[in-house]
Amino acid sequence: MTVIKTTTSSVNQSALEKGIPGSASSAPGVVADGAADRPVWLSVKRGWKQACPACARGRMYTSYLKVNDACPSCKEELHHQRADDAPPYFTISIVAHIIVFGILLSEQHLAPPVWLQLAIWLPLTAALCLWFLPRVKGALIGYQWANRMHGFGDGAFEGADIAPADPLPVTTP
Repeated sequence: MTVIKTTTSSVNQSALEKGIPGSASSAPGVVADGAADRPVWLSVKRGWKQACPACARGRMYTSYLKVNDACPSCKEELHHQRADDAPPYFTISIVAHIIVFGILLSEQHLAPPVWLQLAIWLPLTAALCLWFLPRVKGALIGYQWANRMHGFGDGAFEGADIAPADPLPVTTP
């Protein structure tokens, strides 16, 4: 039976003590003994660029939003990803902030007619959503990979391999 433990380096421990968000130990995954920490922000950045979070050389997608089963360059398995509903939610939130800011700014300073605003803002909204969606999905997959979520843990997190917890002490009244 393999015993699984949570590991943190001294650098990550100091980042956790300082409360730095995004440090690998602020949301530690369950990793096997000797498994190296994966850089969260670097993996998110690689995912944003639609590249493999492990090597940054291979493409993440086979088509617009279809994720490769494995990286064509380093053969890292990517089929574990579970980026289903979160990327569209985050994309809509990002685009809405941009568009609403633009609408309010143009309305306050220019006051264009409604037909002109519709002609500008609706296509821009669609274009921004289509541009942001694969990048946000890639960033989320990079985050999942870095934190060893949903099977990205090199097989280290399997239910049968977890050491059982100590039973609670039984007290009698």
